Amino acid sequence: MRTPVCELLGIEQPIVQAPMSALAELAAAVSNAGALGMLALTWSTPAGDVVRETAALTDRPFGGNLILDSDQHRRLDEALEAGLRIVSLFWGDPAGYVEQVHDANGVVLHTVGSAEEARRAVASGVDVVVAVIAAGGIGDARGVAAVFALGAQAAWLGTRFLLAQEMPLHEEYRRRVIDAAETDAQWYADLYDVGWPDAPHRALRNSTSRAWEAAGRPPLGSRPGEGEVIAQFPSGEQIVRYEPAAPMVGTTGDIEALSLWAGQSVALARQPQPAAEIVAELVSLIHG
Repeated sequence: MRTPVCELLGIEQPIVQAPMSALAELAAAVSNAGALGMLALTWSTPAGDVVRETAALTDRPFGGNLILDSDQHRRLDEALEAGLRIVSLFWGDPAGYVEQVHDANGVVLHTVGSAEEARRAVASGVDVVVAVIAAGGIGDARGVAAVFALGAQAAWLGTRFLLAQEMPLHEEYRRRVIDAAETDAQWYADLYDVGWPDAPHRALRNSTSRAWEAAGRPPLGSRPGEGEVIAQFPSGEQIVRYEPAAPMVGTTGDIEALSLWAGQSVALARQPQPAAEIVAELVSLIHG
């Protein structure tokens, strides 16, 4: 099923992988399967490097995401110069970026959380609103078929791709995702200090969240264990409790206590699979 969004993005399958990492392998594998792989470029320096790495692994379209909590014009310039032509924006006003992308003959996607945001995004000239691309709680072929029945033109998934073999997840994180029930993916207003105001998120309940809840959910500055070093990145950089730091391969320390991001569809993610196999399963019902 090729929808108008598929035609616009140049993809064969109406599936978009949420921007979960800046690693080329996952995005390229999803794109090679005919869907749209996506890079998280917000913290990539320089952003052009990962775009070029991904382009070396696939000749299919892929996208790059930028969170507009700070000025992203420099990163966007680097990405566009490296050849990125599908740009996903989130968490801010896209108006100051649309012309920059269109001047490079690119396409702009913008994620919204309300009808008013959607109207503003359309007025700013974005090409695709992530609402026409349905996002949130989708994890299997039934979910994809359901959002199509409701009028969506593609489905945007993150949690299911955590178990893609190309995603270098720490084995403990992977195990926790596989074992999780849908109620384990808790909604938190501000448990992990992601650095932007009013940024609720979902993550698996763990020892950090349980200690915080037992203390009455205190604000930053008065939380149990705050500032305690609990793990290290592969680079050796320390990770403190309540820091947003998803454990990837090579992370060491108290893995269970870190920010184990996952959405409500986590109960539908049950085994590691190649990204291509995940894409094929997701579209199996809409293709009959």
